[in-house]
Amino acid sequence: MPGRAAAHAGERTHMNTFTKRIAVGATLLAGLSACAGTYEPVQTVSPPASVSAGQPQSALSLRRAQTQGGELLGVPGALEGITVFKGIPFAAPPVGDLRWEQPQPAPGWDGLKVADTWGDSCVQNPAPQRFPVNSATDMPDSPGISEDCLYLNVWTPAQSSDEKLPVMVWLYGGAYNEGGGSAPFSQGDHLAQKGVVMVTFNYRVGSLGFMAHPELTAASPHGASGNQALGDSIAALQWIQDNIAAFGGDPSRVTIFGESAGAAMNGGLAGAPPADGLVHRVISQSGNWMGLNIAPMTPRETAQQRTLDAAQENFGTTSLAELRAIPATEIHAKLPGQGMIIDGHIIPEDLSVAFANGRQLRVDVLNGSNEDEGSFTAAFGPPPTLASWQQGEAFRWGNLVEQGRAAYPVSTDEEAVATSTMPFGDNMSWLHRQFAEYQAEIGKSAYHYWFRHDPPYDADRANLGAAHTGEIPYVFDNLCAPRTFPGGSSVDQMCGNAREEAFADQVSQYWVNFAATGNPNGDGLPHWPAIGELGRNEAMILDADGSGVGPWLGEAKISLYDAMFEARVAEPLGIADD
Repeated sequence: MPGRAAAHAGERTHMNTFTKRIAVGATLLAGLSACAGTYEPVQTVSPPASVSAGQPQSALSLRRAQTQGGELLGVPGALEGITVFKGIPFAAPPVGDLRWEQPQPAPGWDGLKVADTWGDSCVQNPAPQRFPVNSATDMPDSPGISEDCLYLNVWTPAQSSDEKLPVMVWLYGGAYNEGGGSAPFSQGDHLAQKGVVMVTFNYRVGSLGFMAHPELTAASPHGASGNQALGDSIAALQWIQDNIAAFGGDPSRVTIFGESAGAAMNGGLAGAPPADGLVHRVISQSGNWMGLNIAPMTPRETAQQRTLDAAQENFGTTSLAELRAIPATEIHAKLPGQGMIIDGHIIPEDLSVAFANGRQLRVDVLNGSNEDEGSFTAAFGPPPTLASWQQGEAFRWGNLVEQGRAAYPVSTDEEAVATSTMPFGDNMSWLHRQFAEYQAEIGKSAYHYWFRHDPPYDADRANLGAAHTGEIPYVFDNLCAPRTFPGGSSVDQMCGNAREEAFADQVSQYWVNFAATGNPNGDGLPHWPAIGELGRNEAMILDADGSGVGPWLGEAKISLYDAMFEARVAEPLGIADD
């Protein structure tokens, strides 16, 4: 097999050759018969006797799929044997009177639709204002941005609809404010080559995806508003249930995985009654919905009042009809996005309380975070001093200041600088562990990791260590893909690097195995114990120097976050009562 760098270099030639023959191929295919819900190779290829996770698939150049909306023609992916279907509508465009509504059914089409173009990403900042976390607008081959953005993409290695491969569905991060499902670093060719059907989709972001309003609440049959982005996710998952078999996928084995805000949304979906039956496994990377000293969710009434205040200040009106007439880019820029909202329907209550009492979905979970999650935050302001660190202790630790000092001893300016970025990641890692333990308590498979690998960085970038987002290229096995996010490691130093490629193969195989069986373990991989087999201060360490069980946060930090979470559950956020 050629190296990754060579395969990547040949991708453009492969696609150009296909583009020249697409019109002829589409004409020939239009004359072929297709059964509803089937997925057919254009060429005659004998399928293997069985297909399992990790088994490379045989090559095909074109495929058709009959969905409920109409018939689709896929195009060759970046790797041999993979077909990609781009820009499939899974909901009606949320424009005009549908702005801020929950997603509505997508219109169908007549004839054969060539799925060769990404759908637009949802409205967001054309140039990220803080940092390009998973920006959908500044990458090669980026689509445009539009309110008409509810599209998904499918990568499949399947040769027929009978294969029933596990399905992996990616939710991008971006602080609930940016991102898209067609970014090069999250394209699914390499995961599909390992034997899964891979799906990415767009969801609304910012104030178009997380906005509560009294008029929306009054008109809702559930008395709810907000969480449009979660509604988009549920609509995409319902589309998968209805259609993924046509692409060789198994609708009874759907794994959602995501990073940062996408990981937090995965946790939200795991606590969302409308998502029950649509998702079976969850992988959350470096993002959690519970929160300790910062509330991760907003009660509906609070969210509504914030909307009204900002709308009046910025636009001189609170009327929903008048707000719908304002350009979407202005709305995104001037109305606050709320993040996930306790709306009384999709999120019926404080999720920390729901999970603590066993009122979550019965789904398997694999989750974790990176050792140096907070390293990128050092760029956001002047370095802390001992005085500024001490001034923030009450906000940081609440009534547990003495316990916080024991866990994070700081007595000099230098120690303040070295320590300042740690709580961001340690807090997150503890919360992921708690999520896994909750799922184990209800009898589901649960696995927890700590990503400790330091990827190579270019000389003009600070070495951020195992930073926030740093695991993404390894999860997708996409080391050669361009990327712009805080843990933006060096493409030049990773693409074609045998050590990095071997580690990416290991990490991505763990993810694929979990999606297939609920257990990440497999032949040739270091053993990953379930959460119940780990000691209190142990985690599965993922590192190119050797993956395996190792020490985690330490007793002082674990005890601190235990106490903080007990206080958090004892004083839940308000439930959205009428």
